[in-house]
Amino acid sequence: MSIAQNVTEIFTRLGAADPFSADGEIVCRTPIDGSELGRLAADTPDAVGTAVGMAHAAFEQWRTVPAPVRGGFVRELGNLLREHKDDLGALVTIEAGKIVSEGLGEVQEMIDICDLAVGLSRQLHGLTIASERPGHRMMEQWHPLGVIGVISAFNFPVAVWSWNSALAFVCGDSVVWKPSEKTVLTALACRALAQEAARRAGAPEGLLQVVVGDRTVGEALVDDPRVPLVSATGSTRMGKQVAPRVAARLGRTLLELGGNNAAIVAPSADLDLAVRGIVFSAVGTAGQRCTTLRRVIVHESVKDELVQRLVAAYETLPIGSPLDSGTLVGPLIDASAASAFDKALDQARSDGGTVLTGGGTADGVEGGHYVHPAIVDMPSQTEIVRAETFAPLLYVLTYRDLDEAIALHNEVDQGLSSAIFTLDVREAERFVSATGSDCGIANVNIGTSGAEIGGAFGGEKDTGGGRESGSDAWRNYMRRTTNTINYSTELPLAQGVDFG
Repeated sequence: MSIAQNVTEIFTRLGAADPFSADGEIVCRTPIDGSELGRLAADTPDAVGTAVGMAHAAFEQWRTVPAPVRGGFVRELGNLLREHKDDLGALVTIEAGKIVSEGLGEVQEMIDICDLAVGLSRQLHGLTIASERPGHRMMEQWHPLGVIGVISAFNFPVAVWSWNSALAFVCGDSVVWKPSEKTVLTALACRALAQEAARRAGAPEGLLQVVVGDRTVGEALVDDPRVPLVSATGSTRMGKQVAPRVAARLGRTLLELGGNNAAIVAPSADLDLAVRGIVFSAVGTAGQRCTTLRRVIVHESVKDELVQRLVAAYETLPIGSPLDSGTLVGPLIDASAASAFDKALDQARSDGGTVLTGGGTADGVEGGHYVHPAIVDMPSQTEIVRAETFAPLLYVLTYRDLDEAIALHNEVDQGLSSAIFTLDVREAERFVSATGSDCGIANVNIGTSGAEIGGAFGGEKDTGGGRESGSDAWRNYMRRTTNTINYSTELPLAQGVDFG
């Protein structure tokens, strides 16, 4: 059976129509072998306006439904995801090139955020605040916000959508989702499951709209005044284009942009632990995660041993089709990603770097863009090191004291994820303190990738400042009102003002 036939059968099992259209404008390819899976119809900017209108109509119904009842819809969605986990995970592998376990893991992230959102549907609470005026009470309430625009990237074709949407749905919002043109199939599959969940739960049919197409489709969503919040995941360049457009109409943005993540390896580090954490963070998803580890900042006293172990691990990594159970490193998404990898390696060499292992096209893999993950020893943190290359390219830098390591760590423009490997409690606490890592995620003795649903996910600086998933990220999708209630017969004014 061909990969394209497998896709059609998956959609049949999902209860969805065949997504392919003979005259579609979007060519859908798999990075596994570069073959064309089929063609998909694209939306127009006018179609985006229609989708927003349908989502807004659904929102006007949905916001009046009690939040715990809204949680019932998300519960049904989570159950459907459990039922179809294998099929949806296979789509992630086919479309994004992730190995099987990572594809399944991404679907599990959706299940987990649904579970969190269901519990949250009974906890969307505000505060009761003491009033300075006798016979008065102050309180705050959180109300549904409206239509949430979600723009997602290819590397997490379904998880990031669900981080936003599961929370938005229990908060009383509807969603218009524009997936990457490289991973439309997974979005259409999720839409089919969401529609079935809405049918089972008696929720409005238009709660989730999916629009697909080029940049003009995204711009139409970004510019629509009926969309009070746009959550955009992608490159820093993309975020810097989205943010001012939304701000021009006084809308809100939630931005999850680039990362240039580093791990400090201290003299006291458990090197067995460090090697395992570094390798997964650096080569998982073929280096195409926003949380991918791109820099190792290692103390000079343990550098030689750490590098030796890392090189040995890299040289045994199974590279190949992500459909094969033994594969750990699958393909890059396309030719442009492979070209960027090669150019970054060339520049690193020009800057005085030494390639310790990797680089170049992987042997014995037909089709697709498969590369050997690379480790480069750099004499300093040059411009190419400070840039994010979306590929399995790891730079090694050396430090002598912790202040120098933290300075190197924080010197880049991005601020997403970070880690330190140390058994020294003082070093660990310093790293996660206000004078340590400047990232939104700061880990101790684990790598930079693999965040759990319970914590807020996001970063600072050029990463955009957004927070998704757990903790109090739900507040992004609601509006706050402060109420003052006078239950007395008097009308005193605040601040002691006497108005006669």
